[in-house]
Formats: sequence, structure tokens, C-alpha cells
Amino acid sequence: MARRAVAISKATSAVTAALVLLLVLVPIGAVSLRAGWPEALVVADWAALKFTILQAVLSALFSAALAVPVARALARRQFYGRGALVLLMGAPFILPVIVAVMGLLAVFGQGGFLNEGLSALGLPRVQIYGLHGVVLAHVFFNLPLATRLLLQGWESIPQERFRLAASLGMGPREVMRRLELPMLKERLPAVLLVVFLICLSSFAVALTLGGGPAATTLELAIYQAFHLEFDLGRAALLALVQLALVLGVGLIALQLGRVAGFGAGRGAVRQRWDAGARWLRVQDGLVLGLAVLFIMLPLVMVAVRGAGQVLSLPASAWSAALASVIIALCSTVLCIAAALALASAQGRAAEVIGLLGLAISPLVLGTGLFLLINPYASPQALALPITMLVNALMALPFALRIIAPEYARAEADFGQLADALGLRGLARMRRMIWPQIRASLGFAAGLAAALSMGDLGVIALFADGETATLPLQVYRLMGAYRMEAAAGAALLLVMLSFGLFAVFDWGGRRGADA
Repeated sequence: MARRAVAISKATSAVTAALVLLLVLVPIGAVSLRAGWPEALVVADWAALKFTILQAVLSALFSAALAVPVARALARRQFYGRGALVLLMGAPFILPVIVAVMGLLAVFGQGGFLNEGLSALGLPRVQIYGLHGVVLAHVFFNLPLATRLLLQGWESIPQERFRLAASLGMGPREVMRRLELPMLKERLPAVLLVVFLICLSSFAVALTLGGGPAATTLELAIYQAFHLEFDLGRAALLALVQLALVLGVGLIALQLGRVAGFGAGRGAVRQRWDAGARWLRVQDGLVLGLAVLFIMLPLVMVAVRGAGQVLSLPASAWSAALASVIIALCSTVLCIAAALALASAQGRAAEVIGLLGLAISPLVLGTGLFLLINPYASPQALALPITMLVNALMALPFALRIIAPEYARAEADFGQLADALGLRGLARMRRMIWPQIRASLGFAAGLAAALSMGDLGVIALFADGETATLPLQVYRLMGAYRMEAAAGAALLLVMLSFGLFAVFDWGGRRGADA
């Protein structure tokens, strides 16, 4: 058979893979050379390691446990607005972390909605800071993600099995035991590991809701070693410990992640004869109502508090917003270009290289880059370009998982025809690949832009007093107790993040067959 002519050359794919590897391995090498022996870890470092694992375990367990009834209710109910509700389940994933934290503070904080109600009733106030606050925030982010993953599992059960169960007279308990539990045994381990992995490298949540010796994660300890002590050796050692922990869990999650996959399910209409009882309908409605309330109430509180403050924001917030948009657009271009190049390779090695960003903490990369740059130039002067580069790498795993299957399908369906017509290079991309992957490409670009807009990781390491992105500016306003201005900046950040996502996603779907 003739050798397949692809739209993107093998040389381009190889160069892209090499650049991604260099961007990951060189900073890791710098961290390894600077780090001391494990005995150099002090008591506070071991406490940070213990807290990191503890909060990740609790967050994964609570997220997965709560996601089971929510996903089950979505799987067995068809109602008006169900598609919008399923879409809502993906919103917290692209929501800027600092904005979500502000929303949670508006509900559960000292002056929040919940504590005001408790005070009015003469009850003691709740405290959001510490372990329970970090876990609460992680559940807010990962409950929707776990729900989407488990919903895909429910929708993978063939309709014929439910029809057979109904014909055999099986009730809800039998259906759960015969059909749903086997699926959960297959899917839940992957969901737990994915959420655990995400929580291991969480930074902004621990920065705002953690802190103190008893509630410090490894990522927060790295940040403190830089900014409070400027102890590069300790920061490098902690980064190496973080890297080993995340990579170990990441390799396991990569193997099990293929079972559950990413993204929404097929959304097929399914009749559930076992779920017709009125008490089950009430139960599912209550579960879905509580889930929507938990997700939407913090966002509504941010919108209410910030609506009147957007136009009166200080000039520093608007300049930070402009910097964030420029970084997001540039990192999106880099991310999509790299994803296309790696997708065209259609190999296991390219996929693993592209997924490195999922297993490696941005603070680990930031630590290595700081160590490489510091002897020769001011890291603060390169804060924005470095943030752009790292943001592109962090979004690459998600973009690749969205684009690669569609790219492979296009080659499988039309590759031989394109070969016969002599389509190569840009002509092949324009005539064959682009029409087939346009919708997925737009979604991937929107996701990359939104993730970049909300990032509060590397920029916190490199930025000085005059350099800031909008998430960092929100954090600074919160630290200065200018909560109203912070709410306005947070609302602006939400509008820009979702605006960029919507523009790219709409541009991809507009005129596409998909």
C-alpha cells in the first residue's frame, strides 16, 4: 500500500514532540540538580506532603460518592432542559479557580450567605478555611467532572439490557445490582484517580482557603519557599517530591483513564422502566436540584456582588485583563498548533508526550524555569511569556484528547481518497482535515483559552508588583480586603473566560457538519 500523505509532515510532528519534551524535561533536570537529598525535608515539608495526600483523597472520595446519585438521576430522567443541565456540569471545569473561591466565600465565608442565615437563627457560624474548605472547593470543581465521566458510563450500557431487565420484572435494586454496579466497578477507579490527580496539583484553592502549618500543600509550600524565604534549594526539593507524586499517580490514571474517558456521553434518549415510581422521581428531582443549587449559588453570588463594580474597577485591573486576554490568545495558538502536530502523528508515543502536561504540575515547571533563567536574566521581566508557554502546555492534554480522535477518523474515512487525489500539506488540511475537525478544533481552542484566562499558577511565581494577570489581580484585591472590587474583577474574569470559550466554540461549530 502506498505511503499515506498526511497534512502535517512527520518532521513537524517530531519537532513538536521534541519541543514539548524539552519544555518538560529541561526544567525537571534543573530542579533535580538543585534539589538536596530527601533527608533535607523538614517537619513542615512532611506535614505539607501529608496534607496534600489527605485533601486529595478526601476530595476524590467525596466528589465520586456525590457524583454517583447525580449521574444516575441524569441517566434515567428525560426532561426539558436536560441538555443545558448536562452542559452546566462542565462549567466549573473552565471556571477560573479564583472566581469559584470567591463565590464559595460569598456563600460559606464569615460574611457569607450561609453564616448570615445561621447568625439570624442564633446558631454558630461555620469556618471555611482549612482542610474542610479546601475539600469543599475541590468538590465544587470536581463533582461536575466526576458526574460527566460517570454519566458516560451509564449511557454506555446498551438500551437492550434495560429492556431485558424490565421484561424479567427487575426492580430498581436488581437493576442497580445487575447492570449499574458492574459499570461503577469499572468506571469509579478511573474517576477517583483522575480527581485525585487534579487535586494533588491544585494551587489556587490551597493559596486562598488553606495556609498555615496545618493546611499547606506541596504546591503552596513551593510558592512560600520562593516568595517568603527565597530558598531555591528547598523549593526545588519540594518540586521534585511533587513531581514524583504526581507522575506516579498520573501513570496509573493514564492506564485506567481509558476505561472512563473524557467528555460527555452520547446523550441518547433512554427509557427506564425501573425508575417510574413517584418516590424515585421525587428522589432524582431532589438530587438534581441540590446539585444545581450547589454549583450555581456561588456563581450567582459573584455576579450579584460584582455587577455594580465592573465599570469602577481600577486601571490596574483593566491592564491585567488585557494581559490575560493576550496571554490566552497566544497560548491557545501554541496549544492548538502543538495538538494538531501531535494528532497527525497518530501514535502512542505522541499521545503520551502530549499528556505530560496532565501529570506535571505547573509550579514544578515554573520552579525549573525560574532556576534556569535566574542566573542570566530577571524572571519577572519574562513573567508573561513564560506564563503563556506553560499555559499552552497545561491545556495541551485536553486539546489533544479532543482533536486526536477526530483527526484519526478523518484520515481513516477520507485518507485514501485524498491520497488518490494527490492532496498533501496545506491543501490536504484545508480540503479534508479542516471540515472534519472544525467543530472539535473550536471546542478545544475555547477550552484552552478559558483555562489560560483562569490560571493562577506560574504567574504567581514570576510576577512582580507591576506585572499581573487578571486572576492574580483578583487575588491581590482580596488580600487587600477590597472585596467589592475583587468581586467586580472576578465577574469581569468570568465574562472574558466564558466569552473566549463561546467565541471559539461557536466559530468551530458555525457551518460545520459536526
